[in-house]
Amino acid sequence: MAAPFSEPDNPFQDSAVMEHRPSSQYATLDVYNPFDNLGMPPPYHEPSAQPAAALSPAVTPSGKKPSPTEPKNYGSYGTQESTAAATAELLRRQEELNRKAEELDRRERELQSAALGGAALRQNNWPPLPSFCPVRPCFYQDIGVDIPQEFQKTVSIMYYLWLATAGNLLLNLLACLAQFCVDGNQGSGFGLSILWAILFTPCSFVCWYRPLYKAFRSDSSFNFFVFFFIYFVQDVVYVLAAVGIPGWGFSGWISALSVLKQGYPGVSAIMIIVALLLTATATMGIIMLKRIHSIYRRTGASFQKAQEEFAAGVFTNPAVRTAATNVAAGAAQSAFKP
Repeated sequence: MAAPFSEPDNPFQDSAVMEHRPSSQYATLDVYNPFDNLGMPPPYHEPSAQPAAALSPAVTPSGKKPSPTEPKNYGSYGTQESTAAATAELLRRQEELNRKAEELDRRERELQSAALGGAALRQNNWPPLPSFCPVRPCFYQDIGVDIPQEFQKTVSIMYYLWLATAGNLLLNLLACLAQFCVDGNQGSGFGLSILWAILFTPCSFVCWYRPLYKAFRSDSSFNFFVFFFIYFVQDVVYVLAAVGIPGWGFSGWISALSVLKQGYPGVSAIMIIVALLLTATATMGIIMLKRIHSIYRRTGASFQKAQEEFAAGVFTNPAVRTAATNVAAGAAQSAFKP
């Protein structure tokens, strides 16, 4: 019987283990070296090496080696079209996020203005007059604050178009003055050009630009209808001004060509430039009128809404209510008098 504290037997000295140690007869993957040229056979669990003929490239019946095929790209998950579409979608979302951020910034400024006392801060700032001028601004205008983001470009274009209209009227006055200097019979046309410059410049701002500004600011159907009616009439007048009927006070094409026939090329050149500007203004007006009409139809405005807004504005007007009350009181008194 073995002693209880004797050294244990070494399991690696067992005859069963010694029998299966790595040797040339029983090669394993741990001891197999494919680059060793000692003639050691491959492990028993692997198939034997293929003959050299199987490793040689195939040969076609014509005796030519086939051209290597293009390797397949197994690492790509999409084509160039899908990548471009994904990039365009990301750019579109980025633009939409930027637009929403600007809209939120505008609303935040409006809320801050209202919190600090909007009536005190929203002072009239148009026309921009110097501080020493005794006349103060009559309107408040801030396209970046009052107009929604998607309509700011349209309102800005119409504002610049109004400025171009005012500039054209001033140039038309100078051209008619030059025509009057070379032809004394054109005094009536020069006088009318002064009238158009004085009348159309402020009236166009008040009668069609301000209604357009209010329409986009508060989505007002009534102001849209006012703008469409007045601006259409003005655009017709500008078409006639570009034609240049003699004696009407407009330096259009007919008047410019008539002065050229009289032998005054310098004056005619000035009038032709004004005629070109009037034509461009009339053309741009037609384009913008069509564009604003398409926006108006997308906003859901209608003639019925315009009537409702007009009726609500009339009934909520203090002057109208006072006049109506006085009329009703006078009618009641006259009815009860004997």
